[in-house]
Amino acid sequence: MVDATQTMPGTARPLAQTRTASRDVAIDSMRGLAILMVIGIHSLQQPLDASWKTMFDAALRPCVPIFLFASGYLTALSGRVPLGKRVMAALIPYTIAFAAAYLYMALQNPAMDHRPTTTLARFVLAYVFVYYYVFVYLGCTLMLWLTLWFAHHVPTQANERLRIVLMLALVFGLIIGSYLDPLLIQRGLSEGLIEEVRMRDIPFWFSFMALGMLVAASTARPALPAMRLTLTTAALLAYVIYAAVRVLKIGDAADYDSMAFFGYAAALCVLLLALGIRAPVLAMLGSGSYFIYLWHIFIVMALRDHGGLRQFGPVAGTFLMYAITVALSLGALLAVQRWAPPRAARWLGA
Repeated sequence: MVDATQTMPGTARPLAQTRTASRDVAIDSMRGLAILMVIGIHSLQQPLDASWKTMFDAALRPCVPIFLFASGYLTALSGRVPLGKRVMAALIPYTIAFAAAYLYMALQNPAMDHRPTTTLARFVLAYVFVYYYVFVYLGCTLMLWLTLWFAHHVPTQANERLRIVLMLALVFGLIIGSYLDPLLIQRGLSEGLIEEVRMRDIPFWFSFMALGMLVAASTARPALPAMRLTLTTAALLAYVIYAAVRVLKIGDAADYDSMAFFGYAAALCVLLLALGIRAPVLAMLGSGSYFIYLWHIFIVMALRDHGGLRQFGPVAGTFLMYAITVALSLGALLAVQRWAPPRAARWLGA
């Protein structure tokens, strides 16, 4: 969601010697598709009380992994993590969006608790709308910076050390994702609290960044375009498994940090990289994906609260919600990019 192509001096040589351009159209197209998937999830009428809803939701869930995978991929090509710049690029727009979301919530709920400690907790835990992925991104970025530092603080075989550390991070991310919720259940935590923790399972989410870096550094990367059919088959099979797990509630049927989810999301990320889609409209959406992520939810919430779309039924209501949200989000992005001063556009996430 935040641009990962910028660099910071003082870090060791990159995994791959190729430098990324200021914008990579294929990667931006991946991000554009991912932000459309985000809007799709939020447009789907709740609750997920029908199998088709769960299957539709499952198909769109890899949206966040795509962003993280792309960030790791570009970081591997540049070999640098401008930590301070990325943190500020994420936090300033989030703070502005948080203030607007807080005001919206306050207007909707006159009895809202405005104590400073409660407000601070809402900000830190992103308890407004769906902003918790901002801190997932920041946590993963910090882990990425630490990983690069650990691998490169000894110059000898730094790239080889980095690959090993990334593989270990991926393995332990999957282990933590598999056993975190049984541990919390054993400790007697409520289902709602466990879900909140799992949504912020940084080691699990970092596994997608690690995968992106490993793919970028792999000698097999040039062979990906020739394996599109194989990768498509693998992604479809992984989706069927993930959707079946959720619909039939087999084992760990969580939306987020489960092995089935990782399998589908990872396969789809690699497939999209192999496809190398270069669509100008998707790339434009991808370049402004953080702005759309932060502000599209206001359109969704307004339509849910005042749009009356439920009267059209779950299918038509979902489609109308999606179409209106995409159109208005794109219009807002174009308006900000065209008329807002550059600094204001950056502060809004555009």
